[in-house]
Amino acid sequence: MNFVEELRWRGMLHDIMPGTEDLLNKGMASGYIGYDPTADSLHVGHLTQIMTLIHFQRAGHKPYALVGGATGMVGDPSGKSAERNLLSEDVLQHNLACIKEQLSKFLNFDCGANSAEMVNNYDWFKDFSFLHFIRDVGKHITVNYMMAKDSVKNRLNGDTGMSFTEFTYQLVQGYDFYYLWKHHNCSLQMGGSDQWGNIVTGTELIRRKDAGEAFALTTQLIKKADGTKFGKTEGGNIWLDPAKTSPYQFFQFWLNASDADAKNFIRIFTLLDKETIEAMEAEHDAAPHLRVLQKALAKDITIRVHGEAEYEKAVKASEFLFGNTGIEFLNELTHNEVVGLFDGLPNFQISKADLEAGVNVVDLLAGLTQVFPSKGEAKKMITAGGVSVNKAKLTGVEQVLNNENLVAGRYLVPQKGKKNYFLIVVE
Repeated sequence: MNFVEELRWRGMLHDIMPGTEDLLNKGMASGYIGYDPTADSLHVGHLTQIMTLIHFQRAGHKPYALVGGATGMVGDPSGKSAERNLLSEDVLQHNLACIKEQLSKFLNFDCGANSAEMVNNYDWFKDFSFLHFIRDVGKHITVNYMMAKDSVKNRLNGDTGMSFTEFTYQLVQGYDFYYLWKHHNCSLQMGGSDQWGNIVTGTELIRRKDAGEAFALTTQLIKKADGTKFGKTEGGNIWLDPAKTSPYQFFQFWLNASDADAKNFIRIFTLLDKETIEAMEAEHDAAPHLRVLQKALAKDITIRVHGEAEYEKAVKASEFLFGNTGIEFLNELTHNEVVGLFDGLPNFQISKADLEAGVNVVDLLAGLTQVFPSKGEAKKMITAGGVSVNKAKLTGVEQVLNNENLVAGRYLVPQKGKKNYFLIVVE
């Protein structure tokens, strides 16, 4: 497998420094990508770079995943309009531990010569004094060189300006590359296209400081076909941590991709080969309503991030809301999973005391909760046979529910029509 050609046909490659392909064609090379520990989980926006390292290792090269314990204390100005809040060391260490665990799901850390390795730049910066840094690093890169970078110019021309802390970020990242080149024979740094300036600062430092040679490669920044930002929803980031984004929500994010996005995403975010993907595209084009690409994409990536069992549960959850799975499915879920399943749908809380002696369905749906805006509307729709609770159609406006009707001892699930679900949590 040729690493660069793999990125090309998948539509991932953006910029590549001359000589990079020659380096990779000579045999096993070492390369790295840095991950910013500003949160205790990676999100789908990081997946392009995770996939880049996976392809790099599959092509027989040695990947290094750098977690920025030191650079996380500074903050990368690339693509940012304002300076970020600096994190405490305790928070950073917690974030680093979580990110390391997530990366270990994707890369093979025990496969011989090209086993992946994880490094933390805090390890080589923690004892590096300011005076030594400006003598050993700062003197090799001119202010003119640093000012010419887009990440610097854009901020200086904006309203917020740029602190000295962020201005020095490219030197800090440049030294990361120098350190890994010097101590780990790492000759290639990779990243998103917005990182090109920071990466080539590293190659320049290696050249000026030790007359060495190093290379750079960047990937496309992923955008959705409609122009909106990839990886964002109304609820915020789509995280890899199931406590932040449930496996069901994660699965739905990919399943709901547009046809245009699915054709792009399935190449970037899965390991399916070109022939398989092209066959799926033909099948999808022949019957778009079957959503072949979206289903294959959601399955592949949900299994790799959350495992087969969580994928199966996500499929069942989808069938529960949009198909014929029975209410007993909720018994298989934790409370957080139930809440995640109904995320974005109206939900209400009532007490068990409210149900103790039984409550009329109209009073429940248009009094204790606001499933209906009025009792008159509730009665009308119940009489017409359009209301269910726990997947069972209500028989009439006089029907009474009590604690024995609770699913998993805790929930009632009203439904108006076929697709309008509500969750009532009974505490």
